[in-house]
Amino acid sequence: MKTTRTCQLLIVVIFLSMGTAADLPAEENEVPDVKQNTEGEEEEEQVPPLGPLGERVVAGQSVYSQEETPAPEEAGQAQGEQGHEEPQEFVVVGEEKEDLPDQPPPPKPKPKEIPVVIGGTAAGEPCVFPFLFLGKEYADCTTEGRRDGRLWCATTYDYDRDKKWGFCETEEQAEERRQAEEMEEQYQSAVRMINTTNRRSQKREAYERLLKISGKGHTKASEKVAYAMLFGDYMAQNVTKAKDLFEKLALEGSPKAQMALGFLYAAGLGVNSSQAKALVYYTFGALGGNLVAHMILGYRYWGGVGVPQSCESALTHYRLVANHVQSLSSVANDVSLTGGSAVQRIRLLDEVENPGSTSSMLEEDLIQYYQFLAEKGDIQAQVGVGLGQLHLNGGRGVEQNHQRAYEYFNQAANAGNTHAMAFLGKMYSEGSEFVPQNNETALQYFKKASELGNPVGQSGLGMAYLYGRGVPVNYELALKYFQKAAEQGWVDGQLQLGFMYYNGIGVKRDYKQALKYFNLASQAGHILAYYNLAQMHATGTGVMRSCHTAVELFKNVCERGRWSERLMTAYGSFKDGDMDAALVQYLLLAEQGYEVAQSNVAFILDQTEGSRIFSENETYPRALLHWTRAAAQGYTVARIKLGDYHFYGYGTDVDYETAVIHYRLASEQQNSAQAMFNLGYMHEKGLGIKQDIHLAKRFYDMAAEASPDAQVPVFLALCKLGFIYALQYLQDLNLKEAVSQVDLDQLLGPEWDLYLMTVIALLLGTVIAYRQRQHQAPLRPPPVPPRPAAPAPPADQPDQQQQQQPAPAMPEEQ
Repeated sequence: MKTTRTCQLLIVVIFLSMGTAADLPAEENEVPDVKQNTEGEEEEEQVPPLGPLGERVVAGQSVYSQEETPAPEEAGQAQGEQGHEEPQEFVVVGEEKEDLPDQPPPPKPKPKEIPVVIGGTAAGEPCVFPFLFLGKEYADCTTEGRRDGRLWCATTYDYDRDKKWGFCETEEQAEERRQAEEMEEQYQSAVRMINTTNRRSQKREAYERLLKISGKGHTKASEKVAYAMLFGDYMAQNVTKAKDLFEKLALEGSPKAQMALGFLYAAGLGVNSSQAKALVYYTFGALGGNLVAHMILGYRYWGGVGVPQSCESALTHYRLVANHVQSLSSVANDVSLTGGSAVQRIRLLDEVENPGSTSSMLEEDLIQYYQFLAEKGDIQAQVGVGLGQLHLNGGRGVEQNHQRAYEYFNQAANAGNTHAMAFLGKMYSEGSEFVPQNNETALQYFKKASELGNPVGQSGLGMAYLYGRGVPVNYELALKYFQKAAEQGWVDGQLQLGFMYYNGIGVKRDYKQALKYFNLASQAGHILAYYNLAQMHATGTGVMRSCHTAVELFKNVCERGRWSERLMTAYGSFKDGDMDAALVQYLLLAEQGYEVAQSNVAFILDQTEGSRIFSENETYPRALLHWTRAAAQGYTVARIKLGDYHFYGYGTDVDYETAVIHYRLASEQQNSAQAMFNLGYMHEKGLGIKQDIHLAKRFYDMAAEASPDAQVPVFLALCKLGFIYALQYLQDLNLKEAVSQVDLDQLLGPEWDLYLMTVIALLLGTVIAYRQRQHQAPLRPPPVPPRPAAPAPPADQPDQQQQQQPAPAMPEEQ
């Protein structure tokens, strides 16, 4: 019984909630004013909902509108269900009910404006909707069939038959579009000039053009000009103007400008530093698709910079950046047989202390020397040192030039160099503006190099059989050639083997083998090996899942992006003496997580003649911040610098205990001789730690063992330590009191001074006699080896031999 009543109750509630009032015409939904006068009670604030056919439920009773009366059978059904339904709203007797407002009539749809077309074949005529185009009807203007994205419509129903059409825009809109197209053409022309020329004067001219285009409201030109002003790229550096431009662009929704504003607030350039605002702008930039903003957020979550540390959040951002391997800003777009372009990481500290030791820039005279060797026919020097490869890939101070690379490789290949043959095959396989893509020619070069045992040629043949380039797909042959190349240590063969084992192509799927070959390829720095390893660690495929390892690998991939070219630009500004431009560029790279940029920022701020952007009282605290971030990424010198800053009180209070902690970390984790020496000194002096001469000597000895360069300072420190130890021993011995208690007259007799003088005189005479005897001893000539018998010499020859014998040495004059 209860079940039946419950079912009936549910049916009534569902029926009430699905009332048909919304389906009635407007005049039927109007409910007359119904009032219940009560004494001493206020009006009900909430209007009860309408029931079916305009009824209201009040205290379990149905009140119908006067305009609509339910049928008798419907009323009886409602009364029969009254005991089973839940009243929607209860009103206490004597309470006055509020008047129901009249529902407004539905808004009348506005008539659709029919545009009048311009241009095309029916200028001035109105559009016809719908119109038929390629068998499909369109009820509005469309961009289908056009590559420029302009809206158009037909002026008759059947466009396929009548070919009557025009553009859906007014004259003003057409003029704006023409101006926008003209500005875009000027912008592209200026960008081409910047990318193709090496002359600074032409680059400055191109940026002047961009500045004019920016004044007309072109967004991309404004972004380039703002960044040029910020970094001082071929324009006068002006952080304030750059900030104003970025603020204007950010209001228009530019992700690049939002990221740049985040950087300004994070670094405190032109604005008061605010990590909260920086995080907001970085987030908006990342939501807009800016990859640099994603990279910065990844580093911040990884290191806990301004946000709670979160490995998973860092993994999300770094993976998103690394996954853009096929876009124009891809970090793995330029991957070649050698694993992608190398990133030049030059530490300014090492460059200043040892000029030229860490610079990867090839000087012009060195390039000319290599070219001279190539012209003379020294092909091994040409290919081995890398003239052909330098011009093929660019970098290291050499502009990319496929034509010259082809000439060098062709010359070397004609001389029988297998590496040159393989790289010619690579150039034909990939194709370029100078070398047309040709699989057959590439295959010939690969085969010739492979037959001579060249691993690059073997890897190229494997790629041809794997993807069917000029030959039928054959996984067995691809696996065979990749194995040959991998056995010789060629990185691309190792990578492709890992790829085949990972995906089970031509072999049984084996994640262990894939992991092995990806690790081998990553040791040579192949970017795709890092990427694949990161994916395996992130998903736990073939290895225990490790978020930390995956983030480090993805970070390595992201740091190989095109933005890494800014490292060499900043270094060039430093070499030119423009410290402000170098500092700002290194600051942005430091925000992205480049450890070398963080240490370079700290180094520039650490110099007394450093940047003028920050005041003097800001330099040391900012340098301390960036030394801290660099030390967190494992840079030993940065860890020692942190100890020095706390030892001397640079940018912070003097804190010997914290200095000891940093020195100890550098000593234990990175085996730093400098840190060991500093720990020995602090043990010797008792600074921040208990004074202990024995521990000081131990750390000095460890420093000498850790580095040969530390042996001389350690020797001097040990001599000083020995002298101090002797003084301390004598102080403990109380020598004055011991000497005062000794009576020599009682020990040696009353004439002890005569005995002492006699002994001294005898010793002096012995020394003088020994020296005289040494000077009087004749020097003997060395023995002459026996000579074979010779015929008897003439009569006058003995006299000649006697004349040739050396005279005995005369004793030196006393």
